[in-house]
Amino acid sequence: MQKSQLIHYRDGATTCHGHLVFPEQVSAETPIVLVAHDWSGRNAFADEKAAELAQLGYIGFAMDLYGEGRVGSNNDEKLALMSPLASDRNKLKQRLLAAVETAKNLGQGNPKAIAAIGFCFGGLSVLDLARTGEPLAGVVSFHGLLNAPEGLTPNPIQAKVLALHGYNDPMAKPPQVMAFADEMTKAGADWQVTMYGNTVHAFMNPLAHDEALGLVYSPHIAKRAFSAMSLFLKEIFKR
Repeated sequence: MQKSQLIHYRDGATTCHGHLVFPEQVSAETPIVLVAHDWSGRNAFADEKAAELAQLGYIGFAMDLYGEGRVGSNNDEKLALMSPLASDRNKLKQRLLAAVETAKNLGQGNPKAIAAIGFCFGGLSVLDLARTGEPLAGVVSFHGLLNAPEGLTPNPIQAKVLALHGYNDPMAKPPQVMAFADEMTKAGADWQVTMYGNTVHAFMNPLAHDEALGLVYSPHIAKRAFSAMSLFLKEIFKR
């Protein structure tokens, strides 16, 4: 049976409340996969994805990017939580790297076999993690924001990159996807982009469904994207 636990870790003066889920069998070779939440904060959806990763045989680690376990209950609160990190990508980078260091020092699993997945704002977050040059095995962005940080020195990207994206996503339209592909190419990344037709933002998350904002959960696209992620993780971890 799976085991889960809350884990407190620090980024400077901020205490973050992560959620770990362990598979039935854990060894020194078990890979660790970080989960970056959407603009809501580390909520039930993020914890559920950590559990699904454990079902696949990985240690799932749902990060707390906002700190103190904060979660927005409405769009205004969510925007207020996200904006300080979205507007200060260096601060976001440090928060992400604090989670990576925590994963490396769990004392369980393989600290040299770490990947990250993320949703919406979390997709941007894991792409920024790749942009740091951190030697992760790979990152997966689900309907993520794709714009590169401004004013930060670009690094060669060591992590393999998979972006799963809706063609009709109003928050990252096809020209932005092409700009992202150009960025990844210039950074020397091993990258892939999968575009899903007639699909908009938040296609993975039933909790985020809000047609007025262009957020539409799509069960069949969610299954396709989860399968794509699963195959990608098998590839990068050679499992």
